[in-house]
Amino acid sequence: MTETPGGGQSISVRSEGEADAAAIEAVTLEAFRDIEYSDQTEHLIVRALRDSGDLVVSVVAVLDSAVVGHAAASPVSISDGSLGWFGLGPVSVTPTVQNMGIGSQLVREVLGQLQALSAAGCVVLGDSRYYRRFGFACVDGLVLPEVPPDHFMALTFGSRLPTGIVSYSPAFSVGR
Repeated sequence: MTETPGGGQSISVRSEGEADAAAIEAVTLEAFRDIEYSDQTEHLIVRALRDSGDLVVSVVAVLDSAVVGHAAASPVSISDGSLGWFGLGPVSVTPTVQNMGIGSQLVREVLGQLQALSAAGCVVLGDSRYYRRFGFACVDGLVLPEVPPDHFMALTFGSRLPTGIVSYSPAFSVGR
């Protein structure tokens, strides 16, 4: 998929390639460097997801042959036994090109790939004002422990909405 932001520059979004790992790490470090709520481990999470085989969907945004964005999805477990659910994140865009629609392109691509894999749905931890535009909504009874409920949302791909406690891959515990 290729779109042209306001500046006329062409952004392409594609699946991660073998040579992209270092660029993804650099983008992720830069994207979260000054984020107040970040513990600066997002790049380690992506690496651990890749190493464990839990990086099911991994897409990059490329501008002028440079990786400027990345988004990932990995399986989650839900205590009610619901299968086929994934967690979106981390989603990273280089600060100098933020607010150009790159993050939205990445999220749409991840969601499209999850649907192509016949996923039941996707959860995300993040700004509800941002993620609602993709159809995510807070779900009563679907809980990520120690997280404010208005920051944890789900999107179903036609299956029933689960209830219970959500657990992300152990990769999300690196550095903690």
